[in-house]
Amino acid sequence: MSHAPVVLGIDLGTTATKVVAAGSDARVLHQTERGYPLRTDESGEAVQDAVQVRDAAIEALAECVVWADEHDHPVAGLSFSTAMHTLVGLDSAGEPATPAFNWADTRAAEVAERLRSDWDAAAALHQATGTPVHTQSVMVKLAWLTGSRPDLTRDVVRWCALKDFVVAAFVGQLVTEYSLSSGSGLQEMATLRWHGPALEVAGVRADQLPEIHAPTDTLPLKSQVAKAVGLWEGLPVVLGGGDGPLANLGVGAVSPGVAALSLGTSGALRVTRDQPGVDERCRTFSYAMSDGLWVIGGAVSNGGVVGQWASEAFGVDVSDLLDEALEVPAGADGLMALPYLLGERAPWWEPGLTGSFVGLRRSHGRAEMTRAVVEGVAQQLALVRDAVADSGAEVRAVRATGGGFRSRVWADAIAAALDIDLELAAGSGGSGLGAVLLGWRALGEFDSLQHAAELVAPEGKISPDPAAARLMARRRPLVDQLHRALRDLPL
Repeated sequence: MSHAPVVLGIDLGTTATKVVAAGSDARVLHQTERGYPLRTDESGEAVQDAVQVRDAAIEALAECVVWADEHDHPVAGLSFSTAMHTLVGLDSAGEPATPAFNWADTRAAEVAERLRSDWDAAAALHQATGTPVHTQSVMVKLAWLTGSRPDLTRDVVRWCALKDFVVAAFVGQLVTEYSLSSGSGLQEMATLRWHGPALEVAGVRADQLPEIHAPTDTLPLKSQVAKAVGLWEGLPVVLGGGDGPLANLGVGAVSPGVAALSLGTSGALRVTRDQPGVDERCRTFSYAMSDGLWVIGGAVSNGGVVGQWASEAFGVDVSDLLDEALEVPAGADGLMALPYLLGERAPWWEPGLTGSFVGLRRSHGRAEMTRAVVEGVAQQLALVRDAVADSGAEVRAVRATGGGFRSRVWADAIAAALDIDLELAAGSGGSGLGAVLLGWRALGEFDSLQHAAELVAPEGKISPDPAAARLMARRRPLVDQLHRALRDLPL
């Protein structure tokens, strides 16, 4: 006797592809994974092999299909999630003519700086596309490639995201969808079409890019991949979306005012609303989900990586060091940190920023310094929340997820900085579960994404300490002042 059917969510990440199996009740039943390298040989380089990623997706899917068969779960469809801001050039045969450029590739930094030097023009692009003019932007990467790297582009006929290339192997067509393309810097928020001025900056034509579909559009699985993974030809393949918007769906943060906050190596805060738009100072992004919903927010480059840095610098296991930092009172005994070890994205979008300690005294040791960098990240996320609020999107609840929350000091600091309860998301489905729920929506199981998200409930709550929240609020304006005072020092 067959069990409940499942949709398989294929989540194409930076270093691994995960396949999540879940039914229409949003319960994750099984997960498989295949890893691959992120090449960083050249300074600023962060690239993947598109063929390796495609093959890893097929292998992880095949393994998940074996599990589904063994447990009598019919597969109702496939749905995709992907890391955003990727780019790959294809030759005339549709095969990769370039590496797949990852969001973390910073070799276009000079181009981004040049574009941002004309602030009015950069702001106009940001306001039209919802994507910051930053090295992570596909538009900026294209401007760099088409303008100065003929060695990498000579055989390119078309450009697409990494997911578009993988999906083409599954369905036989090169298409994209407006959730993923909304983060490219090339798509106009108002029309969901390619934006002419952005294409001009990028040095590409619209006919060199994929056709834009809805995230819930489906195409039939072609026979070659169907045979390779043990599925039937013609199975619905849901195009899916970007991992940021789908992570909101995967943790149940879809209702207006409910933000998703993730903390891994980096971090992000995104709130869902029913219209696009960024704040006037261009501190936030605005990416499409589906069904007329958008996520407004920002990603910070420095999250859990600051704890890893402190662990390496002090020669102490990271979990032990974070436990020591937990014993330090809020405020780190007067020590503040600007934790920009990897530059910074939101809300500054300045990849050249460096980190600083301010107020360092002889009495401060590794525990205080660790507490300070943790609180610095928490304040940065609060600044993102403030920018989101300035864009007109209320934040009244936060669903938190990510490996960083295994340490209580992170949860305490972020709850205090935001001065709001953190509802800890259950499970580890994340954007993969979001892809599954979007898939069930596309297959008609739900009449809205809000109904799908209601199935995902938090498993715990951490409330802010009132005194710590007051201290963090009092200090937060200093973060902006220090950032502006220190960013231009000729170090």
